[in-house]
Amino acid sequence: MREAIVVADIREPAEVHGVHASEGLSRWTCLARRTGLHGRWEAVEWAWLPPGGVSGEHRHTRTEELYFVLEGEGEITLDGRPHPVRPGTAVLTALGRSHGLRNTARTPLSWLVIEVPAPPPTKETAMPDPARTTHAVIADLRRAGPVDAATVLTGPLRTVRVTRLLPGETARLAAQDVEHTVYVTDGAGTAEVGATSVALAPGVSLTLPLGAEAHVQAGADGLEYFHAVLDVPREEDQ
Repeated sequence: MREAIVVADIREPAEVHGVHASEGLSRWTCLARRTGLHGRWEAVEWAWLPPGGVSGEHRHTRTEELYFVLEGEGEITLDGRPHPVRPGTAVLTALGRSHGLRNTARTPLSWLVIEVPAPPPTKETAMPDPARTTHAVIADLRRAGPVDAATVLTGPLRTVRVTRLLPGETARLAAQDVEHTVYVTDGAGTAEVGATSVALAPGVSLTLPLGAEAHVQAGADGLEYFHAVLDVPREEDQ
């Protein structure tokens, strides 16, 4: 077992002006990237918009993307069609799909971004038919439960879920043929990776490289976290 872990938080985000060709201020920080990992991650990121803020509509030609809304309310546009989003909403967009996000509330809007490379586009994925809903999925992970990203995306992203642990409850994360990324949304607890102990609180992110294992324990008030799994192909499959 590898005693390895990537720990990050959102305490010092960068300020970004004009994200995706829009106007105004946004905030952003990278929680994990492909360096030090074995899977085909592009990045795990945190993003933020002020009331009325916009992340401009854009099309991904090389990567697939997942948004998971953390706080606030907004409207995501998928190929020109608006859809409301709120905390707990996950949006999976396949290669070639265009999307943008607007904060429609009087409070800040924040969300996670997981971006992964996809196989080279075919004629179909390069010019998707907007009527085909299989190229995008919007789901409330707290109400609907886990989503299998492989039913929507062609890249390595697999199960995405929200996990809630009761006070004192534990969970084991084993990075065997997969890698994990976790972002704490509520409560507190600890994660043990070998001799390393990490305090968990809202805004803290953990990413487990291949071969690592973490034991997560909820504190006195319980613990909630967003959890995504990325498939890591065997060397002979690459």
